[in-house]
Amino acid sequence: MIGTAGSLFFYGLSAAAVVSFVNFRRSKRLETPPADFELPPVSILKPLKGVDPEIWESFCSHCEQDYPQFQLIFGVSEGDDPAVEFVRKLKLKYAKTSIELIVCERTLGTNIKVSNLVQMLPSALHDLLLVNDSDIRVPSDYLRKVAAPLADSSVGLVTCLYRGIASPTLGSRLEALGISTDFIPGVLSARFLENGLHFGLGSTLAFRRDDLQAVGGFEPLLDYLADDYELGRRIAATGKRVELSVATVSTFLPAYSLPQFLRHQLRWSRTIRDARRWGYAGLFFTFGLPWALLTLVATRGATWAWMLFAATLVMRFAVGLATAVGVLDDRQIARNIIWLPLRDLLAPFLWAASFTGNRIDWRGDVFSLKDGRLTIAEPVDSADSRK
Repeated sequence: MIGTAGSLFFYGLSAAAVVSFVNFRRSKRLETPPADFELPPVSILKPLKGVDPEIWESFCSHCEQDYPQFQLIFGVSEGDDPAVEFVRKLKLKYAKTSIELIVCERTLGTNIKVSNLVQMLPSALHDLLLVNDSDIRVPSDYLRKVAAPLADSSVGLVTCLYRGIASPTLGSRLEALGISTDFIPGVLSARFLENGLHFGLGSTLAFRRDDLQAVGGFEPLLDYLADDYELGRRIAATGKRVELSVATVSTFLPAYSLPQFLRHQLRWSRTIRDARRWGYAGLFFTFGLPWALLTLVATRGATWAWMLFAATLVMRFAVGLATAVGVLDDRQIARNIIWLPLRDLLAPFLWAASFTGNRIDWRGDVFSLKDGRLTIAEPVDSADSRK
């Protein structure tokens, strides 16, 4: 009963957070930038490893920006990485766009992505820097929307919400569903409760070079798994604001099998567990449908328990749909939403399992995770090595 009540409270909080962000986004769209604001040139840093779904289309979306001046820097740790061929094709198709490929031969830490970023940074020509994940596809006004908040010197970092585009497998659909109905409501709730964001999302991290240098550059993040979260947290700690952009981007998900989905969720859960310990522990009180079902069983189908279950079900679907449709414009939600009860029934088991160890599978290696930092445990031959 207490768990169900806590979940209903959380759903109400999430609904308020969604409304708050929708109103914020509407007000920002009505604003005009300062008269003396000129769109600054941007250096986009994209670390790569392997080939993501829809990688070519995602790369092209970065080249087709309605923006006066930008540079694309791709970084790989091995010269024979299969993503290199796509970068070469991109340079041929968009010959007038500044595109550079860096082979980052040194391994500076356990987080290879950050190791590559350290080695890519000297090639960045501009003071406005943008880092995003390799599987991100963006709209043509992406850079305009991301750069606009940085006209305010009190803003230190801009990040973006994202929608998951699922492959036609159950695991992939459950992953996309979790992004739209769990992760994004959680991000918006944190923004609502904490009077703004105090972390970044890997979908977009835009910041000035000076603000990066103020937190020691990328080097302090070399052994952190949640480098995006950590960079945002450190910039926020300097007194600068982390702003949520009005732009929404897309990530294209692999065709996860159910076991691959569970492994990826376990890694993600342990990542969040170490990054936001108290908030993650509080998820115990947000598993609405499992709690309501347990209440129903414990009361042997009492009338009031059925009413509570119905209220929980309605609230859960309402908040999930409001976020997916109203915030993310998730066009797959209609065919994925039927799997929401299954995902919710799996969620408490994944949450509990995240406390049973510190080992994670990540891009072909097994790591140990402690206080957000990685140490290499042993190599693995895992089909789920991309994310």
